[in-house]
Amino acid sequence: MSCKRSLLLKFVAAALLGSLWSASAAPAETAAPLKIGAILAVTGPAANLGKPEANTLEMLVEQANAAGGVKGHPVTLIIKDSQGDPEKAISFAKQLIEEDQVFAIIGPSTTGETMKVKELCQQAGTLLISCAAAEAIVNPVLPYVFKTPQMDSQAVQRIYGTLKEMGITDIGVVASNTGFGKAGTAQLAKLAPTMGINILISETYEKEATDLTAVLTKLQAAKVKAVVNWSVEPVQSIVPKNMKQIGLKVPLFQSHGFGNIRYVQAAGEAAEGIIFPAGRLLIADSLPKSHPQKAVLVKYRDDYQARFKEDVSTFGGHAFDAFLLLQKAVEAAPAFDREAVRGALEGLHGVAGTAGVFSFSPTDHCGLDVTAFEMLTVKGGKFVPYKK
Repeated sequence: MSCKRSLLLKFVAAALLGSLWSASAAPAETAAPLKIGAILAVTGPAANLGKPEANTLEMLVEQANAAGGVKGHPVTLIIKDSQGDPEKAISFAKQLIEEDQVFAIIGPSTTGETMKVKELCQQAGTLLISCAAAEAIVNPVLPYVFKTPQMDSQAVQRIYGTLKEMGITDIGVVASNTGFGKAGTAQLAKLAPTMGINILISETYEKEATDLTAVLTKLQAAKVKAVVNWSVEPVQSIVPKNMKQIGLKVPLFQSHGFGNIRYVQAAGEAAEGIIFPAGRLLIADSLPKSHPQKAVLVKYRDDYQARFKEDVSTFGGHAFDAFLLLQKAVEAAPAFDREAVRGALEGLHGVAGTAGVFSFSPTDHCGLDVTAFEMLTVKGGKFVPYKK
């Protein structure tokens, strides 16, 4: 072999080795990020909802990215604090859709906000997975709008069923003058005749109210046998205190918006005996190991409480479910685009979350039925399963 040919072969070999080294050393192509916007009431009157939701999403995004993202897509999270204000929610939704170009929006925390932004998301083709409860959010169905809390009509059914078991038919209703309060009041009125319940009196109050004595005195004069309160704001803790002060000694039922132990702590001893419907997150330890939600509930609760040093709430659970369902839809979708993921989300079945086991369809964007609820009560300052 000539010297020139030998040098040529060595040069070609070196070039090939260099090319192979460059290919192996070059970083793999990074998948497009999964950009999520969140409109949450982190501060303000509904902070008992929004703050645990924000905490939950931050924790889940960190966990997902540590595990390699969602189907290889790194997750970015943009949280907007709406303070529970529908007008701020509208502004933030436009910003997230038009400027940040997020893939999906989780939230808002409240019904009033969600009702203001859902049409914006639908028109833009941006997925909205609300953390608010009112049935009107998903009825009628909009293709891009979903929600994770149980239906308010289902909560009413469980409350009325429990009242009938107690032999009570004559009740009084009080509710906050908010989107959630109005939606709940409508469902209470709608279902009362069909379930044999008589609403003797129905009153509303401002969500910033600090005393409800006058309102509750009207119920007392009407000789109600039980009170149903429908709100999510801190004012709901005033209801049992004022009832005790005026001597209105009848059972108090709260909505599923009562699922944060801080409301119990704010009401103090007056909270004892309150009855309300909720998901199983608050009583996870009482579930058998075979229950389909048990493992999910316990892990989320333990992760959250270890990270944030505070009790878990059903509201943080709504954000957990929203992220979980979006993650499952991205993993199941044939392509990483909004329409493909929307279709995959609509087709999810049997997904165990904190609010229940979700099964969506083109006609059901809540995915839960009345069995997702348990009836709970307050005993010794804690949430426990209600027993007759």
